[in-house]
Amino acid sequence: MRVTKKLLMGSVVATAALVLAACAPSTEAGGDATPAGPAEVTVGVITSESGALAGYGKQYLEGFKAGLDYATDGTNEVDGIAIDVVYKDDGGDPDKAVTAAKELIGDGVNILAGTASSGVALALAEQAAQNKVLYISGPAAADALTGINGYTFRSGRQSAQDVATAGTFLDDLDGKKVTVFAQNTAFGQGNEAAVKAILGAKGATVDSILVAENVTEFTPFATQLLDGDPDLVFVAWAGATSGAMWQALLQQQVLDTIPVVTGLGDAATFGAYGEASEKIQFLNHYFPGANDHDVNATMIDLVTAAGGTPDLFTPDGFNAALMIVHAIQEGKGDVDAMIAALEGYSFEGPKGTTTVRASDHALIQEMYQAKLVADGDTYVPELIAAVPADEVAPAEAE
Repeated sequence: MRVTKKLLMGSVVATAALVLAACAPSTEAGGDATPAGPAEVTVGVITSESGALAGYGKQYLEGFKAGLDYATDGTNEVDGIAIDVVYKDDGGDPDKAVTAAKELIGDGVNILAGTASSGVALALAEQAAQNKVLYISGPAAADALTGINGYTFRSGRQSAQDVATAGTFLDDLDGKKVTVFAQNTAFGQGNEAAVKAILGAKGATVDSILVAENVTEFTPFATQLLDGDPDLVFVAWAGATSGAMWQALLQQQVLDTIPVVTGLGDAATFGAYGEASEKIQFLNHYFPGANDHDVNATMIDLVTAAGGTPDLFTPDGFNAALMIVHAIQEGKGDVDAMIAALEGYSFEGPKGTTTVRASDHALIQEMYQAKLVADGDTYVPELIAAVPADEVAPAEAE
């Protein structure tokens, strides 16, 4: 495995695809003509700019643009190759995303990146395999993306890493009952499967309560949690209904009766937990103060200077840019060569040393334990501990 500690300046950052452009030959003194890189690379980024996950898409895009700036030293080109980025809004709709992907591929794009929706990412992964293009997914956390095919990578964490981090809060799980409380979506189902696989392997009995995504009244489900009398509740939730869900769990005294662990969301959700904030144990993928890595500080500066706000999924966009830069540097637009360049690739990202596992393309990265503390009229995250990457690495996909 080749470990790269620093990206070369002047590298391309992109999330998408090489336009079929004429490659002019270059000749070294005394040597034969060798192919140069393409004159231009077109990158196709597909993510939610509207719909329920638009906030997540915004974070990803801010991180991606900062990563492109970082990797190309602000030039938007590398080794004389101009980078053209085409952005497409999937609106959280797999059909819309597939249409956008087909349009991009039809235009010659062979690198795709993005999306906050696990359902969309799974659909794009299928397109990647069918059309033999490189796809680097974004914040989408479904474990099914890891190892789904040889063309799909990821630039963020996956549900199994969330669950493993939750396990670091707990004592011996042997004989304990864990209930997964989640939305009945690809994201929720992925978390359910991960809890069964990871905590179940440690001796826990796992059941679940899956709620339709359009539900807005959560009292009956809080009652179900109490009646089930689990030793631990693992909550996997995303989107606009988070506040109402937590309020119901607080009002029905679930949080006073049963230990509850969940993922810490983006900054927009910190106030949504309300009085529940200090009664929840939080696993965490990222918040700006979670670590003191140099690349993290640089990313925060770049995003802030561009008028953005670093948040939960900003590193996923930044990572995607770094990964694509490396792929294009090494593969010059050839899909097989770019895949080979990414497999086993280790780099310094916003979360420190980050590695693409060669066998199944899981992204191995550190995770965090956090808590929310009162700060005036709202709450802010505070780091409890950084969890080493190898301690929360997902099992290798078969």
